Amino acid sequence: MDDDTRRASWEQRTELPLAVASLAFLASYAVRVLAPGLTDPVQDLALAVLLASWASFLINYAVLWRLSGQGLSYVRKHPLDAAVVILPLLRPLRVVKVYEAVQRRHGKPRLPLHARVIAYSGLATVLLGFAGALAVYQQERGAPGASMKNFGDAVWWACATLTTVGYGDVVPVTPLGRLIAVGMMAIGLALLGAVTGTFASWLLQVFSREDDERPPGS
Repeated sequence: MDDDTRRASWEQRTELPLAVASLAFLASYAVRVLAPGLTDPVQDLALAVLLASWASFLINYAVLWRLSGQGLSYVRKHPLDAAVVILPLLRPLRVVKVYEAVQRRHGKPRLPLHARVIAYSGLATVLLGFAGALAVYQQERGAPGASMKNFGDAVWWACATLTTVGYGDVVPVTPLGRLIAVGMMAIGLALLGAVTGTFASWLLQVFSREDDERPPGS
């Protein structure tokens, strides 16, 4: 079994466990941000789950790096995997890889495959929006001059940012909050591009197939 086959097999086996780990990371992070008044044992348990989830992504990255046989060049060639290790909440962005796979497919239009990409993009948007709202709220809560008074304001801001609407009624005022906002803007554009690009790709395949099947001279 060559390195590529072993790597693909490892990714297939770990896809579901890592998805669960990502959700556990998000849930434990939400507990620590939204419920700081809970008892110490509960907060400690949330921290333990958060760190364990993070460790699982670190181990997964180390295994993929080892199986790739690419040395340090692996980091440069797989920036998304490295980003997920730094921040597991970015794991839903793996939809970009799925979108690239769809773009490489030719022949008969595969609506179910395209539909899955669009559905995954929508789910990724929801998860990342929630994560972004948590992260910004953690920074903005109690900051002088903050317009984000509660978590509801943070969710509203995340929705406006990810959809590129940007009403401007709620904005981050802290340096780290604004840095998170820049990342949210970029993520919103990327996911929107994945959805529209996938749908456009499917339509082009449909039209191309119709042209190929049309009788000559018609």
